[in-house]
Amino acid sequence: MTDSKASSPRTWAVDFVLLAAIWGASFLFMRTATREFGVFATAGLRTLIAAAFLLPLVALRGQVAAMRQFGVRTMAIGVMNSAIPFACFSFALLSISTGLSAILNATVPLFGALVAWAWLGDKPSRTRLAGLAIGFAGVCALAWKKASFTPDASGLSSGWAVLACLTATLCYGISGSLAKKNLGGVPSLVSSAGSQLGATLALAPLLVWYWPTTTPGLQAWAAIAALGLLCTGLAYVLYFRLIERAGPARALSVTFAIPVFAVAYGVVLLGETVTLWMLGCAAVIVLGTALSSGLIGSPRR
Repeated sequence: MTDSKASSPRTWAVDFVLLAAIWGASFLFMRTATREFGVFATAGLRTLIAAAFLLPLVALRGQVAAMRQFGVRTMAIGVMNSAIPFACFSFALLSISTGLSAILNATVPLFGALVAWAWLGDKPSRTRLAGLAIGFAGVCALAWKKASFTPDASGLSSGWAVLACLTATLCYGISGSLAKKNLGGVPSLVSSAGSQLGATLALAPLLVWYWPTTTPGLQAWAAIAALGLLCTGLAYVLYFRLIERAGPARALSVTFAIPVFAVAYGVVLLGETVTLWMLGCAAVIVLGTALSSGLIGSPRR
């Protein structure tokens, strides 16, 4: 972006930090909610609350006609960019830390670049290819150290949790290319509301079937409300405002700040531990992701 408003950090810095803090907290809220609601009820309620928050905004912005026109398309993409990833992360947080899951989440631009190359023919430069190699090396190193397929006392294993996180980030990468190919010209608010509605419809049968047999406590309900309203509904509004004010490249870089907040929340509020190996692998992943997505090492457009 070339206008002074978009290039001035004062117009978007607060949104950037706030969005990273909110999305970093989502792992904490998912962990709290999933332990009482279960995987599918947590994911389903999150999208349901987010859709209920975003759909009225579509009407207030006068975008109902666009919602009717593009609703089916955005709802279909919502299965890939919300339903599956939210369920995967909810499952993963039953057995791994919020910090580890957030670090793995930082690979979203890495998978986005890989999918765009394989599907859309967006061939990366040598620098971006090096970034892909570096990023995946960091993922492999982290998984090798942290993932075990031996079940713990609850019958879960960290290995499956790590694979669930990577499945979620791959889905985010695929949905990015899907949106680029099918949602050109669609208002961002319509895309957000439609995707959450589609994800809710996809998760609804699982939400009902796996509804918890015991009534969740107030803390779990508060976590669900925060997930839907704060970490999904409001976060989408902030994200697209950040794109408008700072440009897509800077908005995408918020992914790198999320683990900082998630790790801090986990250490302070949950007593989680962070090892030097985790931090080192995180640095490698972030470097590779930044290179592969063109955020560093490539001229800005």
